[in-house]
Amino acid sequence: MTSVHDAPPQQRRRARVPLPPLRRKRERNPGGQMALIDHLRELRRRIVLSMIAAVPGAVIGLVFYQPISHQLVQPMCNAHIHSIAGKQCLVQNGITQPFNTALAIAVVTGILLATPVWLYQLWAFVTPGLHANERRWSIAFLATSIPLFFSGAALAYWLLPKAIDMLLSFTISDAANLVELSDYLSLLLRMILVFGLAFEMPVFIAMLNAAGILPGRTLIKAWRYVIFAIFVFAAVATPTGDPFTMLTLALPMCVLFLVSYAFCVWNDRRRARRAGEWGSLDDDEASPLDETPSALDETRSPLDDTPSRLDWS
Repeated sequence: MTSVHDAPPQQRRRARVPLPPLRRKRERNPGGQMALIDHLRELRRRIVLSMIAAVPGAVIGLVFYQPISHQLVQPMCNAHIHSIAGKQCLVQNGITQPFNTALAIAVVTGILLATPVWLYQLWAFVTPGLHANERRWSIAFLATSIPLFFSGAALAYWLLPKAIDMLLSFTISDAANLVELSDYLSLLLRMILVFGLAFEMPVFIAMLNAAGILPGRTLIKAWRYVIFAIFVFAAVATPTGDPFTMLTLALPMCVLFLVSYAFCVWNDRRRARRAGEWGSLDDDEASPLDETPSALDETRSPLDDTPSRLDWS
């Protein structure tokens, strides 16, 4: 018996070294059930994708830093309060402050331009817990959340000159108020993000209702606490802290809360009509069998007592 080593060199076969298996893609549970570590991995993945999507917008904001900053300082220019020199001015202190300001504007520009992406990532993180027919609401979610976010940002941009007028009206007549550009931009950008995210409240409520976590009857029971929480949030979240800005944010949020409550009630009724008797079951869960005997099983047919022709013979 010849072995492989006795064969000629040209006929010898090289031993195949087993390669390590490639990393397989993690299979998603169709029912949305995942362990806590899997939820954390999924959340990390969504955050990383959102950060990557903001990079091109940040580059655009850094390239067009001058025209963007010119637009951002317009609310300060539209303020009617002037200093002793006759014009309200913005100052920058330090050698590195202009560069830091440019980076801050670039980052916020990237976040704003990537709004559709990170809103979609937020929706995609929630959809595994929804039913199959409810996952088709992605287009409606994006079509609603994006205009709401930019509406809140536009309201903050429009409101800021009036807030500046009121706040600077407390300046004494013998003093010149020199506002630093970094402080002003920090105030403006915080207001834009706070107002934009606050206007997303009805979308978040609709997401919780679609996931079956927050039914409409729970909202109507706790509406007083929700209204109180809205005013507390508006008082704490608004960077200016004045009552006018707080009311300007709180009143639209109250209206949006009523709209979201109406949607939750409509969705609960629609789901109850479509679900019927088996509304509590998931899409992949089978309904229990009805083992109750029917009328045909309980009553015997008269043909059962009729003898056949074979018996006559």
